[in-house]
Amino acid sequence: MSLEFFIAKRIHFQQGRKNVSRPAVRIATIGIALGLAVMIIAIAVVIGFKQQIRNKTIGFGGHIQITNFDNNNTYEMNPIKVDNALIKKITSLEGVNHVQRFATKPGIIKTDTEFQGIVIKGIDKGYDWNFFKSNLVEGKVLDVSGDTPSNQVIISKYLTNLLGLKLGDSFYTYFIQDRVRARKFKIVGIYSTNFIEYDKLFLIADMRQVQALNDWTPDSFSGLEVLINDFNKIDEVGDAVYSMTANRFNKEGSAYSTQTIKQLNPQIFSWLDLLDMNVWVILILMLAVAGFNMISGLLILILERTNMIGILKSIGATDWSVRKIFLYHSFFLIGKGMLWGNVIGLSLCAIQYFTGVVPLDPTAYYVATVPITFNWLYIILLNVGTLAASLLMMIGPSYLITKITPAKIIRYE
Repeated sequence: MSLEFFIAKRIHFQQGRKNVSRPAVRIATIGIALGLAVMIIAIAVVIGFKQQIRNKTIGFGGHIQITNFDNNNTYEMNPIKVDNALIKKITSLEGVNHVQRFATKPGIIKTDTEFQGIVIKGIDKGYDWNFFKSNLVEGKVLDVSGDTPSNQVIISKYLTNLLGLKLGDSFYTYFIQDRVRARKFKIVGIYSTNFIEYDKLFLIADMRQVQALNDWTPDSFSGLEVLINDFNKIDEVGDAVYSMTANRFNKEGSAYSTQTIKQLNPQIFSWLDLLDMNVWVILILMLAVAGFNMISGLLILILERTNMIGILKSIGATDWSVRKIFLYHSFFLIGKGMLWGNVIGLSLCAIQYFTGVVPLDPTAYYVATVPITFNWLYIILLNVGTLAASLLMMIGPSYLITKITPAKIIRYE
C-alpha cells in the first residue's frame, strides 16, 4: 500500500462529523449515484424497446425476404417458384436458422355490423410458430398438415375487438379480383403483439387457401422468409442470400428480389436508430452533472485540507504525490456513488422487468409496459466509462494543489 493511498483512506473513512466538506461530499456522491442509475435505466429501456419493436417486425416478415422481382410493393404479389435445391442451399448458409414459404392476399372481412380491410398471410406446415406462440392470448396455432386446405385462421385481438368476434366464431372474407370471391374462416387462435400497424392487418391462414384464390399451382407462392440467428449480421447474411439468388430465375423466367427487413421497413428502423441519439444525450448530461458535482466536492475538500497540504509539502511531498492523495479520495467517493447507482438502477429495472408495473399506451408506443433488457456488456462498459470519465475530470481541479505553498500557509496560520 502506497503512502498516498494510506492517507487518502484515512481521510475518507475517518472524517469528522463537523467537516465543512461533508455535505458537499454527500451531494457529489448522490449525484454520481443518481446519474449512473438514470443511465442504466435509459440503456435498459431503449435497448428493450428497440429489441421488442425489431422482433415484432421480424415476426411478421422474417429477417430476409425473397420475392418476385416484378412485384409492385403491395401484398398482391406475383408468384415465384423455388425448387428445394435452392432452399437447401440458402438454409446451409452460415447464420441462417430457417427458411419458410408464405403467400399474401388482401381482402375485406365483413360481419353483420362491421367491415375491415386485411391481408391474409398463408403459411404451410414448415412455418416457424415461435413468434405467434409467444404472442398467443387465446386458442392455438394452425394445423395445416391435412390433405385438404384448412379454413382455420389466427386473428389479432385488435381485430376481434373491432369486429365483435371471439374465439370459435366464423366470418366471411371477400376478395376483389376479376370477380368477387368469398371464403368462410373459423377463428382458432387470437394473438396480440400490441404492434397495431400489423395487428390490424394480418390474419394467418393456410397457404393453400391463398393459392386457390389466386389460381396458383401448389408450387407457387409469394416468397420465402429467411430467419437468421444474429440480427447484427443481417446485412452480411442478406448479401450472401442476394449473391445466391441474384443471377437465378424461377421456372417461369422471372428474377428474384432479395431484401432485408431493414430495407422493407426503412421508416421503422430509421426511427429506432434515432433512439440511440436520445441515449447519448442522456449519458452526456448525466456525466456532466455528476462530474460537476464531483469537481465542486473535490475543490471543497482541497480548501478544507489546505493546512494538511502545506504540512505535507513542507516535509518534502511533491505536488503529484499530494494530488494522488486527493485523486484516491475521489476514487473512493466515485466508487461509493457508483455502487449505490448500480443498486438503484438495476433494482428499478428488475422490478419493471418482473412486474411490468409501469404501463404504456400500446397504440402510441407499440408495447403495453415499459420494456427492459439487461445487456450486461453495455452495463459493464457504462460503469467503466463513468469511472474513467469521472477520474479524468478530477485531474484538472487537483492541479489547484500546485498553487498552494507552505510559506503562504504558515503566514496565513
